Amino acid sequence: MQHKSPILTVDAIIIKDNSIVLIKRKNDPFKDKWALPGGFVEYGETVENAVVREAKEETGLDVRIEKLLGVYSGPDRDPRGHTVSVCFICRIVSGKLKSGTDSADVREFKFSELPDLAFDHEKIIRDAIILLEFM
Repeated sequence: MQHKSPILTVDAIIIKDNSIVLIKRKNDPFKDKWALPGGFVEYGETVENAVVREAKEETGLDVRIEKLLGVYSGPDRDPRGHTVSVCFICRIVSGKLKSGTDSADVREFKFSELPDLAFDHEKIIRDAIILLEFM
């Protein structure tokens, strides 16, 4: 019997004032939808290093992890298969916004003016907003 395991991913909630940095996806699934910067953790890589790397690759920004938001593990959160995402709240250290590897565009959005989002990213952002109110 073959054993199946979920795939590990990360997502960065990059906060700037009352805005969040989102990428427009270049590839399926959810091509041309807005999403949190993130992606797959590489073998031998920590989730902390992966989120910093993915943020840089997709947004052009160097970030610092502020806090672990949570782990999102719904088996149907990604149409490609069961993924588990470790989500971090991050702050910008340096860099300029520019789209990168898997992003067709990158922008800041006010929390009150979020676009239609891919995956379960609306829930993740709602959870981040609640947490940020207590920080």
